[in-house]
Amino acid sequence: MAITAAMVKELRDSTGAGMMDAKKALTEVDGDMDAAVDWLRTKGLAKAAKKSGRTAAEGLVGVAVDGGKGVAIELNSETDFVAKNEEFQKLVGNIAQAALGVGDIEALKASDMGGKPVETAVTDAIAKIGENMTLRRMESLEGGSVVTYVHNAATAGMGKIGVLVAFNGDDEGFARQVAMHVAAADPRPQALDADALDPSVIEKERQVQIEIARESGKPENVIEKMIEGRMKKFLAEITLLNQAFVVNPDLTVAQAAKEAGVEITGFVRLEVGEGIEKEQEDFAAEVAKVAQG
Repeated sequence: MAITAAMVKELRDSTGAGMMDAKKALTEVDGDMDAAVDWLRTKGLAKAAKKSGRTAAEGLVGVAVDGGKGVAIELNSETDFVAKNEEFQKLVGNIAQAALGVGDIEALKASDMGGKPVETAVTDAIAKIGENMTLRRMESLEGGSVVTYVHNAATAGMGKIGVLVAFNGDDEGFARQVAMHVAAADPRPQALDADALDPSVIEKERQVQIEIARESGKPENVIEKMIEGRMKKFLAEITLLNQAFVVNPDLTVAQAAKEAGVEITGFVRLEVGEGIEKEQEDFAAEVAKVAQG
């Protein structure tokens, strides 16, 4: 596979590796971007194993709760200006309320909202506001109780990041602190605990750590102990209950929950534009092009 300059740039941006190292990594794995990230990590050349383009589109995440059920929806727009539009915000709020009565995004698009399907309401808003919009995601969560938290709120119940946390217990204030933790934690929690984590994620990391350890040239018995410690650290970093609690870093989230008499049973986190690649505009080039006629 031909390795392009754009591929090299994407890998450099996502890992912090040098240009030649990024090109070599892509060449070694025949252009597979995820495999190239892992290759760089095993060689100690990646500063961070993260993908670029986390927030690459505008819009809002709306959240709503009814009893023991919470929902979060993402409605994208082309510009942040539209996301501040009162009509757009009203649409987001109405869609979030409609989501409480359905189970998935396709059912939500077809559900009734003010006498018309949600999908039609979005199409009508596109025609009225004059900007493309996409109802991209919906997540729901059920539990004994569910709390919400919105970061960078545009208005009540919607903003750039929306979090739901399900819990058992009476301390709603603590549960909301956990929701704030989910919004702010770096790295972001990928699952509630190790049992809820996709086994393929664990195995992939284990293989990466084995290769890193073998690069050290240490004997196999030492490598086994190294892997055990590194995997424990990895799981502590990406599972919510094992992360250091942002409110009190001396405790894990699980330990803090126990002290508060609360059981955290699930969470959802949606961030606007997460994972969407946004086209980068070269404003200076556009101006020069216009000036040249």
